[in-house]
Amino acid sequence: MSGMPFTRSRSTLGARSPEDFARLSGLRRMQGFALALLGLMAVVFVVSFLLQGTHPAWGYVRAASEGGMVGALADWFAVTALFRHPLGLKIPHTNLISRKKDEIGEGLGSFIEDNFLAEDVVHDKLSEISGARAAGAWLIGPGGARRTSDLAAAAALGALDVLDDNDVRAFVESLVRRHIVDPQWGPLLGRAVDSFITGEHEEALIDIAADRLGDWLDAHPGAFDRVASSQLPSWMPSVLDRFVDQRLHTEAARFARRVAQDPDHPFRLALRRFLRDLARDLQQQEQLQRQLESFKHEVFDSPRIRALAASTWDAARESIVGMLQDPESELRTRMTAAAEDFGHKLLDDATLQYKIDVWVMGVVEHLVREYRHDLAKVVIETVQRWDAREAAEKIELQVGRDLQFIRINGTVVGSLAGLAIYTIATLALSPLAAG
Repeated sequence: MSGMPFTRSRSTLGARSPEDFARLSGLRRMQGFALALLGLMAVVFVVSFLLQGTHPAWGYVRAASEGGMVGALADWFAVTALFRHPLGLKIPHTNLISRKKDEIGEGLGSFIEDNFLAEDVVHDKLSEISGARAAGAWLIGPGGARRTSDLAAAAALGALDVLDDNDVRAFVESLVRRHIVDPQWGPLLGRAVDSFITGEHEEALIDIAADRLGDWLDAHPGAFDRVASSQLPSWMPSVLDRFVDQRLHTEAARFARRVAQDPDHPFRLALRRFLRDLARDLQQQEQLQRQLESFKHEVFDSPRIRALAASTWDAARESIVGMLQDPESELRTRMTAAAEDFGHKLLDDATLQYKIDVWVMGVVEHLVREYRHDLAKVVIETVQRWDAREAAEKIELQVGRDLQFIRINGTVVGSLAGLAIYTIATLALSPLAAG
């Protein structure tokens, strides 16, 4: 019952699960049948013993029932002696499993190691199956990819729960510092700018900037209001102020259009020269390199930047956790689709199947070769840790029902043997008695 502590008793043989109680029920039924058969033999023996003087046939019945009782009792003793002392009497060579538990565990471990974990057995078994094909069929089967996605999401959530946020931030910071902050930026940026110019990528950038500037100026005719006119004397007419501002706006828009349309515009040429000089100076001028390094460390060592990095990780973690927890999120959907696509590749690509099967076979054979003794030792140590009575009950619960057939067969065979002995003796000794 729920909430009640479990107590082990001999009547239940330590049964806990529904499967255990089903086995216990079967065992009890077979024990009852064997006992009823013994009782039947006893009743028949009493009746035949009382009536054997009335007719010779009762002698045969008595002999059969007597042999049946002897066979039933002998086999009951043999079966019971495996698991406990019959009738509680500590007769030698009884209660065998409890007394020989450790030896049984060692024998079972050695048997598993020599017969199930042998390298040739494992190799032959793995050669018969294609794990890659089976995995592919499972992934594209009903719910296979979804379950894989669920397992991967659960594993990722578990990892995120285990990971300490401070440790993650420190790890990310160390990676950034090792690969981004510590290397000198000057020569690297210089080579990048030089490659950018060599490929003439700046032309497209200038085109985009000039077009965007011209469009913005057209959309904002008052962009230069009071920019130039505010510098003129106050006694100048306001009409002149507006003219100056409008003129400045018109010239700026015209300049942007000319830069965008003329590939040889002086501004373009000047910008190219500036970029070339910058690329050269970044790689050669130590003063500029020191200034850049000072600026870099000032930025990355700023508490605000560290706080921003921490808040970025917190936001990213929260977003990832939310997507992993939501079965309908885009991330989970993509994970499911990726698992299904991989399943199709496993089924369709024979080369991929072969590579995976060979890799799995190599890994399994290596594990078996290196740890087969340890696996067998696990079995031995597990059995050794069992309580002796509990071990006997576990084994009786598993095989006790089948052992009851020994008692039933003993009853039947004993009856036939008793009948045969009595018949032979009657036929052989009757002439001597008559003589």
